[in-house]
Amino acid sequence: MDSRICRFIDLLFEDIPYSEESFLAQEKIKTALFKEYEKFNINNFAFEQLLLQYRDLISLAALAGYSEEDVKRWHSQEEIKKYKPLKREFSRQKRRVIFFSIFSAYTLSTFFFSIWRGHIITFELFCFGICLLLLRNILQFEKKNISKGYDTEAFLFLRTLYDQYLKRHFNSIFIFFVVVPVFLLTQFALYWFSNSKPAEIIENILVNLYVLELPLFFCVKNFFYLCLITRRIGLLDLSKYRKHLAGISIFSVTYWLSAILIAGLLRERIHYIGNFFLFVAFLYVLAALFYNLVLRKKLTYKNIVVNKKRISFFTSLALIVALFLILRKDTWYTQPYINSIPVVARQRQEISYDEKTGVYTITAQSDSFKILHLTDIHLGGSLYSLRKDLKALHAVYKEIAYTDPNLVVVTGDLTFPMGVMSMSLNNSAPVGQFAAFMRNIGIPWAFTYGNHDTESLATLSEQDLDALYRSLSYKTSGNLLYPYVQPEVMGRNNQLLEIRNRDGSLMQALFLIDSNTYTGAGFNVYDYIHDDQVDWYAAEVARLNKEEGRTIPSMVFFHIPLQEYRTAYELYEQGSDEVTYFFGENGEEMIDKICCSDYPSKIFDTMCALGSTKAVFCGHDHYNNMSLEYRGIRLTYGMSIDYLAMPGIEYDTAQRGAELIT
Repeated sequence: MDSRICRFIDLLFEDIPYSEESFLAQEKIKTALFKEYEKFNINNFAFEQLLLQYRDLISLAALAGYSEEDVKRWHSQEEIKKYKPLKREFSRQKRRVIFFSIFSAYTLSTFFFSIWRGHIITFELFCFGICLLLLRNILQFEKKNISKGYDTEAFLFLRTLYDQYLKRHFNSIFIFFVVVPVFLLTQFALYWFSNSKPAEIIENILVNLYVLELPLFFCVKNFFYLCLITRRIGLLDLSKYRKHLAGISIFSVTYWLSAILIAGLLRERIHYIGNFFLFVAFLYVLAALFYNLVLRKKLTYKNIVVNKKRISFFTSLALIVALFLILRKDTWYTQPYINSIPVVARQRQEISYDEKTGVYTITAQSDSFKILHLTDIHLGGSLYSLRKDLKALHAVYKEIAYTDPNLVVVTGDLTFPMGVMSMSLNNSAPVGQFAAFMRNIGIPWAFTYGNHDTESLATLSEQDLDALYRSLSYKTSGNLLYPYVQPEVMGRNNQLLEIRNRDGSLMQALFLIDSNTYTGAGFNVYDYIHDDQVDWYAAEVARLNKEEGRTIPSMVFFHIPLQEYRTAYELYEQGSDEVTYFFGENGEEMIDKICCSDYPSKIFDTMCALGSTKAVFCGHDHYNNMSLEYRGIRLTYGMSIDYLAMPGIEYDTAQRGAELIT
């Protein structure tokens, strides 16, 4: 039918309230005028000449067999429903339908679960009763509030809803025929391809019934919404609707049966059946898209409605979700380089582990022992950071190969899961990569946590990262000295390492203490070493002093500098003789010269009082590498490896390196 005729008739009926009679008359008049138009076309009359003859609704009504009294009756319909009351009624019904759909989907899916289990759960019978009550309530409300006529605004509201929920109704059917077959087929494929027991597969399906409940919920909800609308306005051509519904159902069932047949024929050539069915599902989605764009318009008033705000919102949301998933993804781009790393030749150390205390003991094979201190390696683990990650790993390898240490200690910020700064939120893959890197080198290594190792949006939490390190530790790798037993104090990986001489005497005690991350009081408000951690350190020093019969020598490693680093630097700047300068400079300018916590820790005073610790090492401030002695304790900044975290640091070289402690 010519679209100009439809628009012309719609314009004439614009001020007439909707009723079943007026709607049928409108369609009949369109058909009659179109037939007249075809006659005019035979005689080469223009469309404008046709309108001159039928310029008003009365003449058009007469063409379709209606009288002037019929036209007056259409204008003066009684019991006309207004827009606002209709909108309120429909909102109430929508809530009822949502509850009905939830209980229906749950009851139907768990009914099969109960049959498989061999019993009916009382709660499911209760849900079934709720479904019946809600359905009864919906029908009663419809009976009381159904109207014979609607004003123009109310009719346009219903017509918009009709288009909206007809589209959603068919789309929910398509979703059902994507989710349900893919889920069921991938489950049964486990039986088919891996010879799993049928009971195990069925049990797995029943445990994950929520995968089936969601599409079932949408199907029920959208079908009932469409029913509520079509009871009020007769826009739906039932014969066409049934044809479309039957066509979609037959096509979908045939499509998936064909997919199963093809999978069976290609069974030996399909390596992973899940990928095959995902590809089949993708093709099915393309077919659904074709239906939406080409065939669905035969049932809808407006098939495609461009809502720029909605499109912008969902596109932005999709991009954010996609970016978030990409940032969290495990990537192993550095693995080819890691696999090529040769073992660094060294004298093998004798290492033992105490299962009760969590203390590793390394027996030195000579009178000297070398420790390489690394800090702030900052592996991003993304494609964006690949070039810089490779530079960082290569720098670490050069330091180890040149110094040939007996032990490597990393004082925090091994990873950098900082979102758009590193294009990664993943702190899992970089840890696995560095562990593999060190395992290939063959040097024992230990570490303390830094503030960036577990950022708030990182894939692994503090507990998850602890579990990962335990899985990669000494019993698995043979060279990561991560304790399986840790003291019950604040922080993670508060650890004691003992370096002993061949006669069993203690050469050096190494304390690796967690300086923690942030206090939660604001942006970059750093935490500190807490009192219970200090008490643990003091108790271990006292224990070793008693065992050795002397004040044992020790060193302490952590990530965030103590406040005494700032005090010592300020005294150095003033030219005070309270500090002794050894080497390096503090070039940090981004936030503070010394980025320590605002909260004081008693660890330094405790070290001074005990007299055991003569040297401490930290990282955190990438451009600081100064070493000063203050109150008898050497305070040394580790030279950073970082190529990624600080703007422009990739091209700065003076601060990059490591310290060899002999």
